[in-house]
Amino acid sequence: MKKKSIGLLNDPIDFWSHKDYISDNVYGISLEKWHNENIDKINNEVIVAVLDTQIDLNHEDLEGQLWINKSEIPNNNIDDDSNGYIDDINGWNFVGKPDGGYFIYGNFEYTRIIQKWDNIFKNKEKEDISKELYDVFEEYNYAKSYSEYYLSYYNNWRKSLSYKIETYPLAKDTLRYFFPNENYTLKDLDSLYQLYKTNDKSYRERVDNNDKDLGALIDCMIVCYEQNDKNLNDIIHTRIQMDSIIMQNLNIDFDDRKFIRDNPNILEKGYGNNIVNSFKDLQYHSTEVSSIIAANRKNDKGTKGFHDNIKIMPLSISVSGDEHDKDIAMAIYYAVDNGAKIINMSFGKEFSLNKIWVTNALKYAEDKNVLIVHCSGNLKKDIDKYSYYPDDYNYKEEKEVVDNFINVGSVSKREDSTMVTSFSNYGKNNVDIFAPGEEIYVAIPDNKYKYDSGTSLAAPMVSGTSALIWLYYPNLTVAEVKNIILESGVTVDKMVIKPGTKDEMVHFSELCKTGKILNTYNAMKMAEEVSKRKK
Repeated sequence: MKKKSIGLLNDPIDFWSHKDYISDNVYGISLEKWHNENIDKINNEVIVAVLDTQIDLNHEDLEGQLWINKSEIPNNNIDDDSNGYIDDINGWNFVGKPDGGYFIYGNFEYTRIIQKWDNIFKNKEKEDISKELYDVFEEYNYAKSYSEYYLSYYNNWRKSLSYKIETYPLAKDTLRYFFPNENYTLKDLDSLYQLYKTNDKSYRERVDNNDKDLGALIDCMIVCYEQNDKNLNDIIHTRIQMDSIIMQNLNIDFDDRKFIRDNPNILEKGYGNNIVNSFKDLQYHSTEVSSIIAANRKNDKGTKGFHDNIKIMPLSISVSGDEHDKDIAMAIYYAVDNGAKIINMSFGKEFSLNKIWVTNALKYAEDKNVLIVHCSGNLKKDIDKYSYYPDDYNYKEEKEVVDNFINVGSVSKREDSTMVTSFSNYGKNNVDIFAPGEEIYVAIPDNKYKYDSGTSLAAPMVSGTSALIWLYYPNLTVAEVKNIILESGVTVDKMVIKPGTKDEMVHFSELCKTGKILNTYNAMKMAEEVSKRKK
């Protein structure tokens, strides 16, 4: 791939994820190898629905790459194509207000479970509950344990931030006596602290006691430097976020559906609104994910997607909080009914209040020959043991319920034992394959770019590859495309550090079903052979 500079910097962009293992000695997906060997003669298009946050529709690297509903006349307030959604030109915002507005914070799913069952289960023991509700009662208590843990966690964080806000200006002013030019380093601060500390209190103890002596002031600045909180406005902004998490995400008396004004207990079309780019701060994640799949390859700007004939259908279901199963299900139905071949789902949660709604939507997509690609999650957990929704697995029967679902973990460009990213979820049964997800160059709002990491960025590698396969070989079924993706990956035969541990070594094959890393080049070659055999 041609290297392009980042802004005014001379450092070349590292598109390692597109490189080839054999020629470049990095576990990239060999996308550029395939493009370099093939002349582009494709006229058809493939639509990838991105179920995510809002998106920057005007980003320079997504120009011409967004799906347009040509059956809808813009802004006439009429459902011209009779699909149940008015003026859905570029997709739909399932978490939009009916007046076209937006909201930022929603409940966590475990908060919703407590909301639903608290009146029945609060202060009850198992012997007080009828047997048919045992499973629900167990999940309720599990949700309560999550809620209690995170309430304590965020309240402590907020208390620490409040202490920083009070102490930071005093510390800054005091340190000018020692460093008039404010040119101190973390090492300078540590040396000064050793001179002036009056005790060995931990920072947590100082927060609890609201200490303001000289040692405490220096210690506060050390912590700020260690946590990269070098700006008071940023600290204040973070505390505002903590307030919102405590008062909205975790608050069982807060109902996020009041903004949407739908009926959360039924599946229905038409709620929400058609504005998928109303608030910039909610546009980052989808813009990143979409740029991996379909950023313009010919404009010599930013990054490059898989092919310019891949179009993004943005479907907004995410705010700051957990996605509703209703919104997930209805967005899947929308995507399938409006022509998407692949649905990228770079989100997840540890509870699912109405899993059957999503499972039925997955089955609907399977019947319509549509592939679902999901990120495995960033909790460094074994999701054979700890659920991460949406998923395609029936834990009671220990089997998959559909054959159109791919769960993706994340690897880095490192070849040693740390190659699996430390944050990635894994699972011999419930993660299918790994793909690049660390230090990926992506588009962000306002025509900007950055490196970012997460299994959220590994999933669109698989979505882009699947779309490329269907562009060239449209006669393949969803089961065939899934099998090609999984079978054509590069097998990794080595011991690696298990995510979530410091140095526990396991064979890579124990972390996912295939023991492989996605390879687009191999997938396209295999797809060609499978397609030929069908003719």
